[in-house]
Amino acid sequence: MKAIVCTKYGSPEVLQLQKLQKPVPRNNEVLIKVRATTVSSGDCRIRSFQSPLLYWIPMRIALGLRKPRKPILGTELSGEVVAVGSDVQRFQVGDQIFAFTGMGLGAHAEYICLPEDGLLATKPTNATYEEAASVLFGGTAALYFLRKAKIQRGQKVLIFGASGSVGTSAVQLAKYFGAEVIGVCSTANVEMVKALGADHIVDYSKEDFTKSQERYDVIFDAVGKSEKVACKKVMKAKGTYVTVEGSGMARVRLEDVLTLKQLIESGQFKAVIDRCYSLEQMREAHTYVEKGHKKGNVVITVK
Repeated sequence: MKAIVCTKYGSPEVLQLQKLQKPVPRNNEVLIKVRATTVSSGDCRIRSFQSPLLYWIPMRIALGLRKPRKPILGTELSGEVVAVGSDVQRFQVGDQIFAFTGMGLGAHAEYICLPEDGLLATKPTNATYEEAASVLFGGTAALYFLRKAKIQRGQKVLIFGASGSVGTSAVQLAKYFGAEVIGVCSTANVEMVKALGADHIVDYSKEDFTKSQERYDVIFDAVGKSEKVACKKVMKAKGTYVTVEGSGMARVRLEDVLTLKQLIESGQFKAVIDRCYSLEQMREAHTYVEKGHKKGNVVITVK
């Protein structure tokens, strides 16, 4: 099979298209032919080893000292089950699925084996492979942090970085939970964030939300670029601040995957796709994502 291998830490040039042995499923695993995957900010952080100084040593130990211990990156995918292990009961050959591998990585390849009790489910019936592949990284992270903030119906929830993968998911999910949603984004993304359901928009190029007279129940920094001290000035007395910065991967449950599937099928959540690249264009995709201006998700189609 073809796979993108991260040969060492560094720029997108360290990514190489290689031919590897196609994996064989164990008794409890399914073999998936990958149809689509994504390049997330997490993939770029691992590849370039972007880590806060405080976490540098433990992250090197966790990821690999001189190069990634798991050289095939990619945390989310969609595809078709092409083989099953002898003990598998949840899936059968021909099932169309979507899956989240998290720190298990491995999605940037033509095939991947996953345990049937992992974070995978039949893909939403109304989603394409590209759409199904692009909801679990941002969607599960948004679910985790909004729950961590104990979001409640009627609260005023500000999403900082509302146009990225996590942010576009957070806007939709906060509306689903019944909150009044304020999205912070650039001028270019105002209409998109509004279309996702945000009640109000703060264009950060024109206004600093931390100097506003408004007060928020929850401030969710979906890009890890805000200052907690400044944010506290516009939070209510019992308000909550949560950020993706320094949090690593969100803890994900199969229930989260199934929740997103149900919301997509009911029309309450949708994938936001900025650009699509081929597997052979992985370096270009990483370069684009690393600029930090993507709208939603960058998808890799695997043919």
